[in-house]
Amino acid sequence: MEPGEYLEAAVRDVLTAASSTVDDRIGYAALLLATAGALDEADRLVTQWLARTERPVTALAADPVRARAWAMLFEARGARPDWAEGLPPLDLDAEERVHTASLRRPVSDLEGVLPPGPVAEVVKQVAPSRPDRVRTALAEGDLELWASLAGPHPDVATLAATRASAPALVAGADPLGLREWAPVCAGALVAALHERYPPDLGGWPELIASILRLRGGATAPPPASEAAIRSAELRLGVELPADHREFLRTCDGLPADVVFPRLLGTADLRVENGVVLLSEPAVLLLSAGHVVEVDPVLGTTVHSSFRAALVKHAALLAQAG
Repeated sequence: MEPGEYLEAAVRDVLTAASSTVDDRIGYAALLLATAGALDEADRLVTQWLARTERPVTALAADPVRARAWAMLFEARGARPDWAEGLPPLDLDAEERVHTASLRRPVSDLEGVLPPGPVAEVVKQVAPSRPDRVRTALAEGDLELWASLAGPHPDVATLAATRASAPALVAGADPLGLREWAPVCAGALVAALHERYPPDLGGWPELIASILRLRGGATAPPPASEAAIRSAELRLGVELPADHREFLRTCDGLPADVVFPRLLGTADLRVENGVVLLSEPAVLLLSAGHVVEVDPVLGTTVHSSFRAALVKHAALLAQAG
């Protein structure tokens, strides 16, 4: 499996494909992450998919093997994550018997060549058959051999559904060697979900509440008074944009977090070289009516408004969490 090529195709599908394809991509990716021992990243991806699409979680386990895979992983973890409440419980002993039989089922080189029907059934009975090397490796618990035979699109559902292997996967066996790449994969797919299904953050109170919730429940400063806002404008010698005034009426600044600087309140706003500094450190600026974000890594971004900068911040928080 080539991780870069896989992720590029997966992100493209999440952005542009039909909803059923998006569900399939996210369902596969979540199992791929889980079988790499990156259970936290798998949980994050599924949680964001649920929040963005509001579709039933059963869409991620639409076939019996995927449903069985999650059930075996939950048993190995010793608990079901919150997002899995919508998945029906399974009889794991019965599922194990069915899965073991499928791993041992012989295959024919003619399988799938003919369309379903009476002729195909006759051919199935008389055609020579052989063990499937990939499934046999799983039946024998040889994860290294399975990984070497798995091909460009590994069947991670069948891997995870193998009850004897699930504890090793949960413990971090990582047969495909993807553990270090897992955060990159989850982050890119979460970002694609946010781009395709942008959240409706409502008015300023809803936006601020959403940001604070994503930050872990911090408390916003109280709103600024009209007098404080007007006093700040007189001191700065500029009229603040209407949406920035609405922000200050909602909360007089915001503390910093891991992905955004401290947003200054009315008492701390200041001007340097004709530019109003909106944050500390000074990475968010008001210049000639434009809100400019200066990022040492990503470069400079001119936002359409102060609110647009905070909406981007909310998206980054969601992707990070």
